[in-house]
Amino acid sequence: MHADFPINRNLIWLNNCGTTPVGDPVRRAVGAWLEEYGLRGGEAKGWSYVGVRASIQRRIESLLGARPGEIALIHHTSEGMNFISHGMSLDPGDEILLLENEYPSNVYPWEHWAEKGVRLRAVPMADSPAAFLAGFRDALGPRVRAVALSSVHWCTGMPLPLLEVGTLCAERGAAFVVDGSQGAGLLKLDVKAARIRYMAFSGWKWLLGPLGLGVMYVDGDHLESLRPVFKGTESVPGDQEYLPYKHGWKPTADRFTLSTGSMTDWVYFDASLTYLEGLGFAQVQERIRALSRRLSDGLREKGYHIHSDAYPDAATGIVSAIRPGQDAAAAVKALKGRGIIAAVRLGRIRMSPHVYISERQIDAVVAAMAALEA
Repeated sequence: MHADFPINRNLIWLNNCGTTPVGDPVRRAVGAWLEEYGLRGGEAKGWSYVGVRASIQRRIESLLGARPGEIALIHHTSEGMNFISHGMSLDPGDEILLLENEYPSNVYPWEHWAEKGVRLRAVPMADSPAAFLAGFRDALGPRVRAVALSSVHWCTGMPLPLLEVGTLCAERGAAFVVDGSQGAGLLKLDVKAARIRYMAFSGWKWLLGPLGLGVMYVDGDHLESLRPVFKGTESVPGDQEYLPYKHGWKPTADRFTLSTGSMTDWVYFDASLTYLEGLGFAQVQERIRALSRRLSDGLREKGYHIHSDAYPDAATGIVSAIRPGQDAAAAVKALKGRGIIAAVRLGRIRMSPHVYISERQIDAVVAAMAALEA
């Protein structure tokens, strides 16, 4: 695994919950596609538009526990959340619950409802999943019609209690909407068990996909209640026959793909999913957690405060750490100078290893951070 990623020869990349580098198996797959496309164009052998899309959808369905027809390929979380938010039917006086300090792609798409008399409220983040759930129960009033949360908080790495939240939403008849960007590929996400009605996420984090490709999940039982805002060439049945025009919608979530996707990105993503499946998604997830534990344990010994210590029984792959009095931005800049890529979030140093990172690299990061000024 380590040798599959050439970035390891130059950097220790610990920002995988931000973006992920490309590995050699994927580079070879994309190169083979481009070579064949250069030779044969749309008649390229071994790759078909419909076939590659179907391959990705099958893999994502299996990963999430979704049914056939519930996955659409889009561009990013913001696009999916806008499809979801603008496609829902709410009334003045209804309420939407969001997450405190949420990533903007799961905030901005909901703001238009405030102009229509719908109240937007934020649930306090809290310091543990149990504390969050207690606050969520208090916030879940009778007028709440939609709840939009992340699967994992992007700053701290704290996983949200999706099963419990989904059950509460179902009991109240509220739509449960999830930004799965930080969870898909890292946690065992079961969309049916968690009663998730709609979900969107980017593919370039834990799933090692290309920038600019995302996924949207729509529970089949609620597909018809989500009104498409846009209509494109591929939104309709029989989309390969352009005339006469069609007035209906595809009977699957594919109606939200709208029109021609990027085949190069799809080949990239399919190859990434193939690579992860070959390793075993469960094994990949455990590897990430093991590396994160090693990093947390090492930093704790060096005097760092680890955010996930407040919820030791909750699996995470994101390490949020700081030493008392330390300037996180200065620390991250200093680490970059040593070839270690991390991020600053909420005044802490955020790090997220992936399966291709070695124990030796983790130990090198601990040593480098121990040498930083407090």
